[in-house]
Amino acid sequence: MIEQVWTGFVVVSGPPASGKTTLARALAPELLLPLLSKDTIKHGLMAVLPVPNIETSRLLGRASVAALLAVAKDIGYGVLEAPWHRSAAAPLLLELSAPVVEVFCRCDGATAAVRFASRTASQGPGHFAADRTQDELWNDEVGEPIAGGWPVIEVDTNGPVEIDVLVAQLREVRVH
Repeated sequence: MIEQVWTGFVVVSGPPASGKTTLARALAPELLLPLLSKDTIKHGLMAVLPVPNIETSRLLGRASVAALLAVAKDIGYGVLEAPWHRSAAAPLLLELSAPVVEVFCRCDGATAAVRFASRTASQGPGHFAADRTQDELWNDEVGEPIAGGWPVIEVDTNGPVEIDVLVAQLREVRVH
């Protein structure tokens, strides 16, 4: 049996295409935590629900975050990954009633734009990524840490992240 070594939540935040999913997928197994990702949930919903327009896609995105938080609250621990909107996310994450440490993915706009364009070209129907405005994608709500009173570790995601270094930082933050 694998022993759980982490309690509470590691919240991975940052704007679209900042490397959140890549980082969260590498981090979760190192911490022996389940990964709850907004996009994974949204893709599951899109597999069974029609997504005829961008408004429906946005609604499914919000529903995906609500589902992610419901599961998180039920299990009590995990890596939670989404493009969290600061003003809405802070109170919702505080309702989890467990310790939170935030890992904020920071990368420059040019890198994020290249990643986003590459990802958009390979996405299937229902995402409407090409229809989203720059302001919708990269704004102050997602461009800065949530910083809801918990520790925040900012990570430069312009290139590869040293996961072992990040894990050590997370463990150090949790001790204090």
